[in-house]
Amino acid sequence: MADLRSEEYYVNMMRAWYFATALAKRYEDILPYLEGSALDPWTHNKAIQKATESYRVSPERKAHLKGLKRRER
Repeated sequence: MADLRSEEYYVNMMRAWYFATALAKRYEDILPYLEGSALDPWTHNKAIQKATESYRVSPERKAHLKGLKRRER
């Protein structure tokens, strides 16, 4: 999923939701994708946004994720 590249909004939104859901369920397994910048900036930041909006992610993890946001170019 991290290697998928598209200019289509809904494809990228699906990718963001995939990673946000994965963060809620398997945080430690997915975190390296965000720390290693494996995603394009838009998908990266949208996944963080959706994960931090989730009640399934702890406040401590949300704080860490917010620190991983990237600037879009």
